[in-house]
Amino acid sequence: MEHLTQTLHDLVLHYGYAGLFLVVVLGNLGFPAALEVVLTTAGGLAGQGHLPPVGGLPGWVVAALVALVAELLGASILYAIGYYGGLPFVHRYGRYVRFKEHEYERVHAYFARYGRSTVFWCRFIPFVRGVSSLPAGLSRMPKRYFLTYTALGSALFCFALAYLGNEAGRNLDAILAALHKGALVVSLAVVVLAVVAGLVWRARRKKAAAPDLAA
Repeated sequence: MEHLTQTLHDLVLHYGYAGLFLVVVLGNLGFPAALEVVLTTAGGLAGQGHLPPVGGLPGWVVAALVALVAELLGASILYAIGYYGGLPFVHRYGRYVRFKEHEYERVHAYFARYGRSTVFWCRFIPFVRGVSSLPAGLSRMPKRYFLTYTALGSALFCFALAYLGNEAGRNLDAILAALHKGALVVSLAVVVLAVVAGLVWRARRKKAAAPDLAA
C-alpha cells in the first residue's frame, strides 16, 4: 500500500500536470493517493518553478484547475457505478468495498435527507473523500446536486492546498532556515535541561549519602 502511494506521488514529480491529473482521478476512485499531500506537493513544485505557468496563469492555479477537473471525472465515474449499478452492484461487489446489502436502504435514506451537505463535507475528509461518491450514486442522488456540491467542495480543497504548497515552495529557504533555528533552540533547551537534571540528581545523591556518613 505504501509503495503504491509513493508510486502515485512519483507520477506527479516526473510527468507534471499529466501525472497530477491521473493521480487525482485514481484518488477519487478509491486508490490510496493521499491527495492532500499530492496537491500540496504540486503547489510546492509550482512555487519552485517545476510546474510552469500556462496561458498567463500561475503554476499553482493551473495545478488546482487540473486537479479540480480530475476530481470531477473520478468522482463522476464512481457515482455512475453506484447510480447505474444500484442494488445488484452492492449484492455482487459490495464486499470488495466493505459495503453490505442491508446497508443500502439506510444509505439511500441518509443521502435523501442529508445528501447535498454530505457530498460537500466529504470532500475535506481524508480517505472518505475517495469513496464518498459511491454511496451518493447508490442513493440515486440527483446528478445536478451531486456535481454542484462535489465541484464546490473540490474547488476549495484543490485551490487551498495548491496555494499553501505554492507559498511554502516560494519561501522554502526561509522555512528551512526557521526550522534550523528552531532545531538549534530545541537542542539548546535539551542540553540545559540535561545539565539541570544532572545537578539536581547529584545534589539529591549527596543529600542521601550525608546521613550514612553521619552514622
